[in-house]
Amino acid sequence: MSNQHQNDFYRWIQRCLPEVISLAGELHAEPLTGDAGFRRYYRLNTQPSLIAVDSPPSKEKNLEYVNISMALQAHGLRTPVIYAVDFSQGFMLLEDFGDQLLQPLLNSHSVTALYTQAEARLLDIQQLPASTDIFPHYDAEQLQAEMLLFNQWFVTKLLGLNLEQQEIELLDSLYQQLILSAQQQPQVPVHRDYHSRNLMLLNDGELGIIDFQDAVQGPITYDLVSLLKDCYVRWPAPQMRERAINFKHQAQRLNQQLDVSDQQFIRWFDFMGLQRHIKVMGIFARLALRDGKEAYLRDLPLVIHYSLEAAGQYSECHAFYSWFQQRISPLLSAQDWYQPLRDETL
Repeated sequence: MSNQHQNDFYRWIQRCLPEVISLAGELHAEPLTGDAGFRRYYRLNTQPSLIAVDSPPSKEKNLEYVNISMALQAHGLRTPVIYAVDFSQGFMLLEDFGDQLLQPLLNSHSVTALYTQAEARLLDIQQLPASTDIFPHYDAEQLQAEMLLFNQWFVTKLLGLNLEQQEIELLDSLYQQLILSAQQQPQVPVHRDYHSRNLMLLNDGELGIIDFQDAVQGPITYDLVSLLKDCYVRWPAPQMRERAINFKHQAQRLNQQLDVSDQQFIRWFDFMGLQRHIKVMGIFARLALRDGKEAYLRDLPLVIHYSLEAAGQYSECHAFYSWFQQRISPLLSAQDWYQPLRDETL
């Protein structure tokens, strides 16, 4: 940040520190590793420590962040307490949740307890009032636009393949199938990025939820597939399918609209995962090429694996599966970030 912007940021922090927060000596703000957005996080040397956020209002959803946080907290979910916010400058002072993300805690011994806790909080989210003032509809146009990132950023810009008209039509046919499946599902509040890097284990053993500003009202399987087919953690598919069915049985007791067979729910789950992972291939490519965040390329092999695993199981997706294997897979071996996945261990 520029010197002037930094000075404005520091002055705002000092002016807005709550009375219950003490500061001994000069204020220091330690930069923390950020996320995929444009927000920048700083840990302050206060007692207790706070997180200061520099979140450009022209690029980030700061009002949505505050509104959704309040909605989640009102129903007992743990999001960082907001001590101060300046919407015009994009500054926030937040509770410090610490550094313990769920991802590094996950192993074959901890996964059952941690995922059970994460699924319980997800059920809580899905029971929130689905106010469109707070959770806008996740409509067909948005679902389509997300998948088109795959065409533009993954296929053309990352791999250098110019799509022919018949290929565009093949992809669009698949996208319409995936959108239809999403719209057939019960619509509930959706975090939209509910996975092991956006869940934190707090000091009291509860789960804290972060990065929720893109929440919408959308398909009931969306957050579940984000968690169980995590782009950063791989588990055996049968194990995650069993968890998905168990979650469906719990959700069914809370949501009368969820009157479908286990087979239909898993089909929704797999199609939703395919929509999400097609989108993620485009997003990770864009993060690398446009924003210089090349580390995301290392996560693409797992995302590709999930996509082919789902597409290979359903006749509606066979044309996409065959096209990907014939046109895309041969290009992957030339990419220095690509390593095919082999076994189903962490």
